[in-house]
Amino acid sequence: MAPTPEVTLPNAIATRLHRAARIDDAFLAWRHGRGVKRGLVPTVIPFAGYGSTTWVRVLCRVVLTKPEVAEEGARSVRGWRSFTSIPVVSSEVVVRVGDTEHTVIADRGGLVDAVVQAELPPGWQRIALSADGSEPVEAPVFIVAPDVRFGILSDIDDTVMVTALPRPFVAAWNTFVLDEHARTPVAGMAVLYERIMRDHAGAPMIYLSTGAWNVAPTLTRFLSRNLYPDGSILLTDWGPTPERIFRSGRDHKRTNLLRLAEEFPDISWLLVGDDGQHDEDLYGDFAANHPENVRAVAIRQLSASEAVLAGGRSKAEEHGGDSPPWVYAPDGAGLLERLARQGIE
Repeated sequence: MAPTPEVTLPNAIATRLHRAARIDDAFLAWRHGRGVKRGLVPTVIPFAGYGSTTWVRVLCRVVLTKPEVAEEGARSVRGWRSFTSIPVVSSEVVVRVGDTEHTVIADRGGLVDAVVQAELPPGWQRIALSADGSEPVEAPVFIVAPDVRFGILSDIDDTVMVTALPRPFVAAWNTFVLDEHARTPVAGMAVLYERIMRDHAGAPMIYLSTGAWNVAPTLTRFLSRNLYPDGSILLTDWGPTPERIFRSGRDHKRTNLLRLAEEFPDISWLLVGDDGQHDEDLYGDFAANHPENVRAVAIRQLSASEAVLAGGRSKAEEHGGDSPPWVYAPDGAGLLERLARQGIE
């Protein structure tokens, strides 16, 4: 099912913006002006997208960087630079898929999240992105075959990566810890995903988190270094929205869950999260309203110290007899064993 192509509208078309958003826009315009005077040039930071054989969800961010950084490529924009980089608001981005070109518009934070029509074969493919005369960069996209019926959607913080921090500080940690070497993977989760993906060839792998897009390159390197399956990462953006001062992480996750159900109505997802955040509530609501799109829910149980930092934990028995099935374990090995009993391995 191909969704209607969508283009992020430029800031000028927005109607009534929240005061915080207007202040943020003015600050970004001032930074952009200073950056241009200093000789900074637009650079596209590509993110892994996904799609079907008839459309692609394009994800990238346009920022101002030094010319030498732009020449080296987007991978050189890392660590704190990704957080302090200047977004190019309402930038036109040319998406080239084969011999076809589409123009999409970046939003108030320089982020592009748009759907374009495209005919691509299943599996990992490459598309080209360029903005305001910048050199084209390649972005990976995973194309889901029409006959695929299974996928994995996973949280990141405390599900695949140990955070061990109070929840209010998680976002800051994910932004300012510069090196993926400083992050610790959750035991057994990479093996869990690899085993399941190996037995479900062509299944999409989606990592859904409330983290900021600024850290997408770092998270991608972390996942690759720790042998997690390649997949698309769906993050959010810091700063005020047109309607409110702070963005809602729960709304971000809920919106993307519903979107995936609409885009891939025939896929049943294995939803993976932890018991210290809001994953259970979100997954429970989604499973209740879209049972045909949930194969099972796997919840990683936090340790006692992690649970204290996370503000407590839920009770596993609340979902003991639910359908779709719910499984709980403290690590990937335990989840793999319990999922195998449900016929998922």
